[in-house]
Formats: sequence, C-alpha cells, structure tokens
Amino acid sequence: MSSQAAQLDFWAEREKIALACRIMAMEGIVEATLGHISMRVGDNLMLIRSRGPQDAGLFFATPEEICLFDFSGNPMESDRGFTRPVELALHGETLRKRPEVNAVLHAHPPAVLVAALSELELLPCFGAFNIPAAQLAADGIPLFPRSVLISNPELAHDMLDSLGEHKACVLKGHGITVVGDSVEQALVRALNLNIVAKITLEVAQAGGKTTSIPQEDLDLLPDLGASFNDLGSWRYYLAKLRRAGFDKW
Repeated sequence: MSSQAAQLDFWAEREKIALACRIMAMEGIVEATLGHISMRVGDNLMLIRSRGPQDAGLFFATPEEICLFDFSGNPMESDRGFTRPVELALHGETLRKRPEVNAVLHAHPPAVLVAALSELELLPCFGAFNIPAAQLAADGIPLFPRSVLISNPELAHDMLDSLGEHKACVLKGHGITVVGDSVEQALVRALNLNIVAKITLEVAQAGGKTTSIPQEDLDLLPDLGASFNDLGSWRYYLAKLRRAGFDKW
C-alpha cells in the first residue's frame, strides 16, 4: 500500500470492491475495462471503481482505483488522477431511489446480451439445480429496451422505472444492472443471472424453449439465506481467485 493510499478512508470497502471487480472478470461477465460496482458508505456517499491513466481493466482492479463520490457524481476526496465512470448516474440515482440498496453492479455478460437480442425471456426454468438463481428469475427480470449509456440522471430514472422493486434488470443491447444489500449479494446475483441466461441460450440452441417450473415447485424451494447464498458463494469465488493468483494487489 502506498503512503497516499494509506490515507484513504474506507480502505477495507475499497479492497472488497476491487476483489469483486476481479471476480466479475474471472467469471466472464465483464471484459477489459467495461463495468463497475458501487457501494453506499454514508448518506449521499458511494465508492465506485474509476479509471486512471494506467487502467488495465477489471481483472487487475486495485483498491486505489475505487473513488469516493456523492450520488450526483461530485468527488468527495482529493484528486488522485482518476476519472469517474461515464455511467456514474446509473449508480448514484439507484442508490438515491432505493434506500434499502447498498451496492449496485453494472456488467456486460455476453449470454444475457444474446438472450435479450434473441428476445428470449429469462424465466425460472429450473429449480433445485440452482435455487438462488431460480428465485432471482422468479422475482422477475425486467427489460430496459434502450441500448444507450446510462450517462445522466434522466436516463437513470428511465432505467429505474423498468427495474422497479426488482433485484436485477437487463439493458437490451447493453448489459445488466443488479442491486443488493451488499457487494457480495450484488455480485452473486449478477453471476446467477448469467447462469439463467446461459441455460436459456443452451436450451434454445438445442431446439427447445424454456418455461417456468410450476409455482408449487418454486414454493418448495427453501430460502437458503444470505450466509449461504451470498457469503458462502463469495468465499468460494475468493478462493478461486486466490488459486488463480489474482487476489493480491
């Protein structure tokens, strides 16, 4: 850690966001430099991955790249040479409108992109195979029909109208927005959304069509809780990242 970095507030939170960015890249829901995660750290304050002159992409994200802004995009710390994401409004307005949300994830999973462009609906087509993913799909995954960058509050509000009170939204021709109580939860939800999209695509490629499993079967799926769904999965992905040698700065 540099002496400058040692002066940064919320260092542990910055580390967690950077690790989540690396996991996103490792699991293939982002590529190169595109994608970001934000985290609420106070009233009208958020941390979010930003870009510096030496940005090497999400697989190599570091805590120093995580910067502090208010929800309107105003920097709330001294200038360290990083620029805010173009789509910062996507995060700030979501955190502003959804006070129960503490983390927002935006990514570009290819499977979700292709499924949406193919007009395939992401349904709870399986059950015990992946219970959290099935329950995420059963909650409903709305579609925002525009392919634009969510670069201003007006577009963010349009997207939020589509998201509603749901946990995830597909941005057609663009990517996904996923919310959660924590960085861990938002990350795991995004990865589960990608699993639903991959299964949907594979069924279509095999000549089939997905349908929702019966409601009575959905009702029998247990709520495994955050400690299993989110923290357990987080530990797994961290261990996988560690084994690949990408858990150090």
